[in-house]
Amino acid sequence: MTDTYLHLVNSGFTKKLAKQLGLPRPTPLRRHRAGEPLVAGPVLVIGLGGQDGASTPQPDADALAQLLAGPVGTDGVRGTLDTAGWDLDVHRHVATTETVQAVVLVLSDVEHPDDLAAPVAALAPVLRRLTPGGRVVTISRAATADDAPAVAAARQGVDGLLRSLAKELRGGATANGIVLAEGVDVLAPSALGTLRFILSTRSAFVDGQLLEIGSDAGTFPADWDAPLSGRVAVVTGAARGIGAAIARTLARDGATVVVVDVPAAGEALAAVANEVRGTALQLDITADDAGQRLLEHALTRHGRLDVVVHNAGITRDKLLANMGRDRWDAVLAVNIAAQLRINEALLTSGDFTDHPRIVSLASTSGIAGNRGQTNYAASKGGVIGMVRATAPLLAAFGGTANAVAPGFIETEMTARMPAVTRQLARRLNSLQQGGLPEDVAEAVAFLASPSAGGVVGQVLRVCGQNLVGA
Repeated sequence: MTDTYLHLVNSGFTKKLAKQLGLPRPTPLRRHRAGEPLVAGPVLVIGLGGQDGASTPQPDADALAQLLAGPVGTDGVRGTLDTAGWDLDVHRHVATTETVQAVVLVLSDVEHPDDLAAPVAALAPVLRRLTPGGRVVTISRAATADDAPAVAAARQGVDGLLRSLAKELRGGATANGIVLAEGVDVLAPSALGTLRFILSTRSAFVDGQLLEIGSDAGTFPADWDAPLSGRVAVVTGAARGIGAAIARTLARDGATVVVVDVPAAGEALAAVANEVRGTALQLDITADDAGQRLLEHALTRHGRLDVVVHNAGITRDKLLANMGRDRWDAVLAVNIAAQLRINEALLTSGDFTDHPRIVSLASTSGIAGNRGQTNYAASKGGVIGMVRATAPLLAAFGGTANAVAPGFIETEMTARMPAVTRQLARRLNSLQQGGLPEDVAEAVAFLASPSAGGVVGQVLRVCGQNLVGA
């Protein structure tokens, strides 16, 4: 579905008119294209002492800046050698006239709210020189009940700082945070993998989010352009829309893909399978033996199964006062009960043990609720609880379970919304536009990658910082 308003306020006479009238003018987002540089401009790394930092030790900022400017070298504990390197144009200081493409604010050593003053003061003037589509990334540590009050205050303060800053940025720029659990090094593979994702155009519709890195687990891929090479992935609900986009993105990243959907979607499903050079499985995922059939197909046709993406879902919207039992049961059966059964089959099979990945599609409705969607919100809230509880069960195999929660995405379903409602929904986020299926797919591909091994039981919102929920 084309966002006509977005096009009009960014071209020709209507662009000038919109500016004169003071109308919202969302900036078209830059999305990933093969062969593009990771960051197309200078990257400023700011530590605790700000840009001068002469009197303040900045070991984490220094280490990160050195790494981003050249190839990654790691020991056997942290992961394999990153032969691709980063080779970014990294600065620790910039002149008042220089523009920057990205700013990384390293706050992992804060011990008191006063520690935030210098780096924030250094960041503030740079924001005016952030290029369109720029990135601001904070790196901090999670506040815990064991922290001293001042430490917890400083760490939690970064959360509010980041989310508020994201609402201030313009020109398609985004702000996101990486939150390290205690003991996780700033150069851990998952910390760097997450930083790479956020800095890149793959994260175009991810804004105002903080993703926790729970452990040092994770490895660097041999090839950043094909991080899923040699892996076999199943995607449910893959005949169209977001599911088809996920299949294409996983295949682009090197995975062999099994696309799954109901028999009624067989023709469209076959077309997607042919496009990604994978295989198709027509299956009702609510069947009692769905998990066994998924696994059997993957093992028989491809010899293994490494990634399962639970994308299939339905809506049956109605105010709860008017909702029949059939609407409730149908949504819960597809959106959560089927995932639970499939996961149980995988976990007890003995054939899903090589650093497996489960990525489930949740929704912002499951976080903040939505009028007329009590059944859908319950199912998507259930997905969030499920991945949180499933993640520890996969830890012994080096596996993870996480969720992606889309906001307003331009799909066939949202195209059927009333025109005024659709326009309002598009503008209710910090980027003032809807996302694309590819935006969700990029987040799924990241969570399925080897370098996301330290991201466990998390929910990554792909919503442009939708103005609902956290």
